[in-house]
Amino acid sequence: MGSYLGRERMNVEKKRGMFDVGAKPDSYRTARAQAVLNIKPNTAVMIRQGKSPKGDIVEAAKIAATSGAKKTSDLIPYCHPIPLDHIEVQVSVKSKAIEVDVTVKSIWKTGVEMEALSGACIGALTIYDMLKPVDDSLFISSVRLVEKSGGMGGFATKQWNKIRAGVIVVSDSVSAGKQVDKSGKFIVKALKDKNIDVIKYKVIPDDSSAIEKLLVKYSDVFALNLIVTTGGTGLSHRDVTPEATRNVIEKEITGIAEGSRAYGQRRTPLSMLSRGVAGIRGTSLIINIPGSLRAVSESLDFLFPGLEHALKMIEGYGH
Repeated sequence: MGSYLGRERMNVEKKRGMFDVGAKPDSYRTARAQAVLNIKPNTAVMIRQGKSPKGDIVEAAKIAATSGAKKTSDLIPYCHPIPLDHIEVQVSVKSKAIEVDVTVKSIWKTGVEMEALSGACIGALTIYDMLKPVDDSLFISSVRLVEKSGGMGGFATKQWNKIRAGVIVVSDSVSAGKQVDKSGKFIVKALKDKNIDVIKYKVIPDDSSAIEKLLVKYSDVFALNLIVTTGGTGLSHRDVTPEATRNVIEKEITGIAEGSRAYGQRRTPLSMLSRGVAGIRGTSLIINIPGSLRAVSESLDFLFPGLEHALKMIEGYGH
């Protein structure tokens, strides 16, 4: 029993640490937290009269709260160091309490709740330190997150119907049986994990005519919502997937391809070499993804949840 518990404890300890947020895209995030410090009524009068023995508690609390928000990752072990774009501190002196409100804003990969909470805590503790010589009833009655917003979850689209998808692997070597497809099967699994029905999966050679015919078939005959191709987006003379795609789409969505390359370029200097395009044919969204497994993984990280919103728009639903 002892050795089993020891192994379990070791397994738990191995899992401790900061979450890996490297794959998450930056997004606008805000949080507001409040700490409440209870005081005697005569203490409130003294503060308003400017007779606090250690000086102006309001200005001191604002400075301390700002510093506390900035130093959150130094104080709390598993918090990420976050570039903060804005910190606003409000200190309200009531008849029996002092409220410290801290609002934090950032454009980054993870939320700023802890920064707001840390700022509010440090602000309240600073006031506590400054007032303890004159008020022995001080106590911090609450520290809470008032509100937060942002993150990719804020863009998630409620499922309005089942998404039907097709995956096309464009590769001479895979179609000839010289290599095993990994990227296409990765896409199939990733889409299924997101509750998307993968209706069609096919491997074809780097042939423009074959690519065009299959894209048209998946769009016009099978009426798939989403068609993802992998491979054939590079610089080789055999890489013709973007050209074939442009020949069949009715509207090109340049932002998808540009955003995907920008996302990938922050992770590898080779992302700029992808020529993939994206566009609409009928009610089908067609997206080219490079052929390497790493590029496929990064592209899928980038595409969601914006892709779901795009499909909803194509179906005629409002924002």
